[in-house]
Amino acid sequence: MPATEAVDAAQAAARLAACVRDAGALALSMFRSQIKNWTKDGDSPVSEADIAVDHLLRARLAGDGEDFGWLSEESVEDNRRLTARYVWIVDPIDGTRAFLAGLTDWTISTALVENGRPIAACLYAPATEEFFMAVAGRGATRNGASIATTLGASLAQARIAGPRAFLQRLATVAPLTVMPRVHSLALRLARVAEGAIDVAIAGRDSHDWDLAAADLLVHEAGGELTPLGGGAVVYNRPVPRHGALVAAGKDRHATLIDFFRDERLASS
Repeated sequence: MPATEAVDAAQAAARLAACVRDAGALALSMFRSQIKNWTKDGDSPVSEADIAVDHLLRARLAGDGEDFGWLSEESVEDNRRLTARYVWIVDPIDGTRAFLAGLTDWTISTALVENGRPIAACLYAPATEEFFMAVAGRGATRNGASIATTLGASLAQARIAGPRAFLQRLATVAPLTVMPRVHSLALRLARVAEGAIDVAIAGRDSHDWDLAAADLLVHEAGGELTPLGGGAVVYNRPVPRHGALVAAGKDRHATLIDFFRDERLASS
């Protein structure tokens, strides 16, 4: 992709999909095997598989010119991304703890961001053979079939996943159906995009690589993913970390934003 030309999001997504499928095959070849793993800052686990997938994706995607930056959980920070129009944002394995424990809810989360917002995304869960893809303005799919968030505005019996503290707060206004934990945050949000759950909450301190791909999936599936006060999530900032976020179909999302606003007003 020449850096002087605008990127066609659909072409970028097709290219990304091929890379991510190969990365998924590599990760799956190391899954449930004896591999080295260690902890990094913040007691976060990392493994040989994370590094191998990161290297594969960077070799295939990076190097498109000065208009393309790179931001990955497992790569050394490169501040040249901050002046780039386009940035590849990657989590080689989102849900490393699940991967190391032999559980299946881990993903490879990838997106191309233009001027702070994702335009192409692929999210792959190799162990369960689920491939999510989205292109800005063209919808979202799971294994090639169109997906959509659930309809309705009510929180009563809504299927919800997220940190316990947030679930307890929401349970004060309506009975909820609490869903099992999903170790990959990106996959938790993708479950909203496909309508498997109604609401997903992301706690504080999630990062660009946890969110960018799922963000586009949710929006292209007809939903919203925003901070608790509303507004867009902006990517490729100097510190790629975010506060608490909420994802749901548009009407239910509006109900949630009202709840969190009223909660803040009541406590002020």
